[in-house]
Amino acid sequence: MGTGQKRNTLLVPEANQAMYQFKQEIAREIGIENQIQGGYWGYISSRDCGAVGGNMVRRMIQTVEQSFVQQGSPNLSARTGFQQTT
Repeated sequence: MGTGQKRNTLLVPEANQAMYQFKQEIAREIGIENQIQGGYWGYISSRDCGAVGGNMVRRMIQTVEQSFVQQGSPNLSARTGFQQTT
């Protein structure tokens, strides 16, 4: 199989190993880690790959939401660049 275009690059390249481990952790949680052969995901269905990515995003959003709650920050736009809507 071809390698395709590698346009998905990390904004923080130093996080590469952590993201790889995070992806493996999510794959383990949804039960597909045994299908991954030597880091090759080509035998994994699109649906399962999408489930891994979706669960990664869900977990990242949950982490950010928890950090907002812990900070007790009423002014989120100054810290994150996001505009708060009411």
